[in-house]
Amino acid sequence: MSSTAATLKTGDVENTTSAAVRWYVLAMMVLVYTLSIADRYVVSTVLDSIKADLHLSDEGVAFLTAWPLALFYVVLGFPISYMLDRLNRRNIVAISLAIWSAMTMLCGAATSSLQFAISRIGVGIGEAGGTPGANSILSDYFPVSRRPMALTIFSLGAPLGAWLSYQFAGAIAVKFGWHAVFWVLGAPGLVVGLVVYLTIREPKRGQLDHTAEGAAPGVAETARFLWQQRSAVHVMLGSALTALWGWGLIYWTPAFLQRTYNLDAGQAGDVTGDMHLYAGSLATVATGWLLARPFFNDPRRIVWFMGTIIGIATFASIGIYWTHSLPVAKALFWIFIPSIYFYIGPCFGLLCNLAMPRMRAMFCAATLFVANVGNLVIAPILIGRLSVWFSADHLGDASSLRLAMLCLAPVGFWATFHYFWSARQLVRDQERATGIKI
Repeated sequence: MSSTAATLKTGDVENTTSAAVRWYVLAMMVLVYTLSIADRYVVSTVLDSIKADLHLSDEGVAFLTAWPLALFYVVLGFPISYMLDRLNRRNIVAISLAIWSAMTMLCGAATSSLQFAISRIGVGIGEAGGTPGANSILSDYFPVSRRPMALTIFSLGAPLGAWLSYQFAGAIAVKFGWHAVFWVLGAPGLVVGLVVYLTIREPKRGQLDHTAEGAAPGVAETARFLWQQRSAVHVMLGSALTALWGWGLIYWTPAFLQRTYNLDAGQAGDVTGDMHLYAGSLATVATGWLLARPFFNDPRRIVWFMGTIIGIATFASIGIYWTHSLPVAKALFWIFIPSIYFYIGPCFGLLCNLAMPRMRAMFCAATLFVANVGNLVIAPILIGRLSVWFSADHLGDASSLRLAMLCLAPVGFWATFHYFWSARQLVRDQERATGIKI
């Protein structure tokens, strides 16, 4: 396709798809992501309640709440993304949302470890189709220059979902018990899934890119292209290590606050709830606004920006789990918590610009695989096992949990390295994938 034809093609699409439609689709995908994060991480709020009710150690409750979901979520991400690059993405996202919402509600009905584990497996199966599908759909509603901005706004679902799963769910747990939390957070997803199916149109793939349309590549071809896009590899590793560091620490933070400062689930949720909602949302929106500025049309400036912020926030995270002062910890949370949100959208936006149109869901699946192996498989179990190892009773207490979390906190510096390193080939790799020069 010639450059002139490609420009006409892009202009035609932008004229036939109104701004109102594009932003409506974006708003609905934000809602889908909000429910995904809320249903995935709500267990953190009631971790100690589940531990006590089912008579588990720190390692045992981490294994029960994290691994059943994580293993199916990360493994099924690839076959479902393979379908997303070939079949109707709108339908897959809607069905996935209904499945994980129904299984979240079943978590609330569980009375044994086995029942809870089976229900969490169902949540993981459903969620495997949500984020890759949403990213792929949005990439065909927003052009290359505005894709990082749009996917940053999409990532607003993370702080909104975290607020629901921490502060809102914490208040429900105190009043009605931990079982009720899963019922309340699971039910809305059934309705939203139906709305997505009825109101969102499946867009034409690659309609806003200058690359020629072709058949969907196979897994091996996609993997080879990904490996050749070395900047994409480093962006993936940077985002995965950020998730391991940030979300791994956040997974245990409610339990840490409850044990260290003698708080209940509701009080622990109050400590960080506003930070997730306001600071996390503000960081996400501000990042989306910044990325829409002409200054950030050069993608290298995006990764330099992300690396700098994560490096600063890593120092704050070490201070949070080192201090014994709740006011000091609260002040440092205002630095740490926004940092675990702002990077999500830029990373997905960059990766969608580093992938061919029919490879985007698989690129997102690969990123989610390495990220969620880190923050859902490795981090919860690592912290739980270290906490058990550091404690005298081999169950885990406040002091042992503090030491375990301090072992994980410096990983943020490792993520910073990969962001900076990715800048070396980023411009060339983006041009290869999209056919558009900056």
